[in-house]
Order: sequence, then structure tokens, then C-alpha cells
Amino acid sequence: MMLDIARIRDDFPILQRRVGERPLVYLDSANTSQKPRQVVDAIAEHYLQHNANVARAMHLLGAEATEAFEGARRAVAAFINARRPEEIVFTKNASEALNLAAHTLGSRLRPGDEVVISVMEHHSNIVPWQLACERSGATLRWFDVTDDGRLDLEGAVREDLINERTKVVSLTWVSNVLGTRNPVAEIAARAHAVGAVMVVDASQAVPHQATDVVALGADLVAFTGHKMCGPTGIGVLWGRYELLAELPPYMGGGEMIEVVEMSRSTYAPPPHRFEAGTPPIAQAAGLHAAVDYLTSVGMDAIAAHEQDLTTYGLEKLGSIDGLVILGPTEAVDRGSALSFNLTGVHPHDVMQVLDSRGIAIRGGHHCARPLHKRLGHQSSTRASSYLYTTREEIDALADALVFTRDYFAPRFGG
Repeated sequence: MMLDIARIRDDFPILQRRVGERPLVYLDSANTSQKPRQVVDAIAEHYLQHNANVARAMHLLGAEATEAFEGARRAVAAFINARRPEEIVFTKNASEALNLAAHTLGSRLRPGDEVVISVMEHHSNIVPWQLACERSGATLRWFDVTDDGRLDLEGAVREDLINERTKVVSLTWVSNVLGTRNPVAEIAARAHAVGAVMVVDASQAVPHQATDVVALGADLVAFTGHKMCGPTGIGVLWGRYELLAELPPYMGGGEMIEVVEMSRSTYAPPPHRFEAGTPPIAQAAGLHAAVDYLTSVGMDAIAAHEQDLTTYGLEKLGSIDGLVILGPTEAVDRGSALSFNLTGVHPHDVMQVLDSRGIAIRGGHHCARPLHKRLGHQSSTRASSYLYTTREEIDALADALVFTRDYFAPRFGG
């Protein structure tokens, strides 16, 4: 099914903005997606008509707010094919979800245990595990990447990376820099064969493709609302209920308790055990609207549209002299983030020139400094598309990059 891009873009008023005399070309969706008016309206309606705290107030507004919050939980569970809504824990973002995973699983680590990540991880899937290993005395190990930006699976076998000492494997499903889609189900099977828990950072996957957490084979999966047309301030940690029920609380406070005495406390079952204090209620209403919106468009159609854009973008950018693409140069097992460098031009300069031409991209190390160091780049420029992106916007990006290259490095000019 082909997307009606014109109709979709009408749902995103911000895409009608202009930057000076030029139309806005938004190619920074891997950083945060734009929001359709349906999501904005849902948040506004909640605040204007249903605002109250959840699970506390016994009046009408309290009941409506609680239903909105728990309704969002049910919607997210269905969206990723969770077995039950109680497997959905709301956090403030994916970083908090990964910290929750590292803190609670880390409480079970001991000296001699090993945690496995990869060099392509976002800092949010590196630093929490470093902290967990520092606290416990466990050892942190990692997958390397090949020169073309894939996980070095053969090297991992040679190094016996996943072994009987491995207690946790935590990997990104789709790299936020390289776009590489990792074989998570295969690695999860290896992890489970040695009794390890599999954690997945799905921040760059869930917004872009149909997701079935059961088929994925993971034990914990983290993602965030603001990259999937939802609001900022809400993220998700999905977990197998049996595992969540074994884990200790991450934070203490209201609503995560069962009984509190001055000498000790007992804790609520999941998911409330992990949701201390007032949760992101209005944000949950917005995320519910985002899930409904994406479902109405069709996740398979969104994935096909992005595959087409990625193929087209790789061809357009790959034909520019002096431009080096980071990661796979073919749209096979690849997401829509395209990171690259122009020879002799700093990514911040590229970003600034493109911004002057109305094109919003990101320049820097994209919270993945170890990956850039491994690939021999100080930083990079990243363009990332979504369901509302057009081929014409990819053309505008390519033209602006040629202009930027020739401005800073005239030797490439005609």
C-alpha cells in the first residue's frame, strides 16, 4: 500500500513552515519526530477536559484520567503484540527505561559475571551498564563492528563473547547512526542458550516497522514516544511479565507500594512497581493518539515508504564526490538514518549551511562517540526520514550538500 504523503503532511502543520524564503525540510526524525495535530489535540483535550491524578482521586475526573492512562497502556501493548498490558511500564523516555533495566538486572550481577553490549550503542545503552558493572564487579564486554557497519558476528564467536558467564546481552535493534538492523532474534537465542537476559533498545525500530516483541525473542525492550509521533516525556519498557515480577523496584514512592511500615515495605506487582509518583498522564494520552495514528496509516506501509526513501537517499548521496557514507551503503537490513561526512568539512559547518537553506539535520556524534571513534570519524552529519518525508526533500538535501561541499572545498566544483 502506497502512502498518501500529501494527506499525511496535512496532519503535520509544522511542515508548512518556511525558513526565510525556503520551505522547511525536516530530516531530523531520528532525533525526534514531528507530531500530527491528532496527537496535539489529544493532549489538549486531556488537560482541558479530564485533568486529574491517576489511581488517587475517586471523583469523575480522576476516573477519566485513570482510564486514559490505562487505556494508553492497553494500546501500546497491542501495538507491539505484548501478551498483556501489565507488561508495559511507562517511563519518561527510553534512557530511563534502559537505566531501569540496568539498575534492576544489575542488582543480580556478581564479580565474574559478564554483560555484553556493542560498540554501536547509543550512550543510553552503554553508560547504565558501565555503572551496573562498576557497582557489582561484573565485566563489560562488547561486539565490534565490521568496516561496513554490521555487527561482527564472526569475531564474537571467535572471542566466545556470549558464554556461560554472560548474564545480560543488551543491543540496539536499529543503529541511530548507521541505520544497521541487527539480528536481534538470533542473538537473543544465543543469550537464552546460556541463561542470559536479552535487552533491546528499540528506539529506532518501533516507530518505523511493525513490532512483535514475542517474535523478537527479547526479555526487555525499550523505546520512546517522541520518536513515534508522540509527545516528549514518555517512554516504554516492555518486559516479560515473569521477569518483571522478579525484579526489584527502581525508585521508591507513591503508587509503587503494596504496604508501607516504618520498618519495611512491600511492593505492588508490575507494572506499578516501576512507576513511582505521578506518571506522565497527559503524555500517555498523546502516545495513545500517536499509536492510533500510526496504526491507521499502517506500519507496513510506513516501512515500505522508508525503504524506498533509504534506497533513493543512498543512491543520491552516494553519487556526490567527496561524500562518505557511514554504515551499510545498500538498503538491506537497514533503517532510514543516513550518516555521512563531506571530506574536509566539519559536520557542524554542514549543519549550519543546510539550516540556512531550510534543511534540518543533525551534526555531531549522535550520542554514539565510541562508534565514531571505531570507524575513524570524530563526528558525522545525519539525515533521517519518516512517514512524512518526500523524495523531493531528499533531492533538496543532495543539492544543498553539493553546494556546501563546493563552498568549503572548491576543488570538487565543476
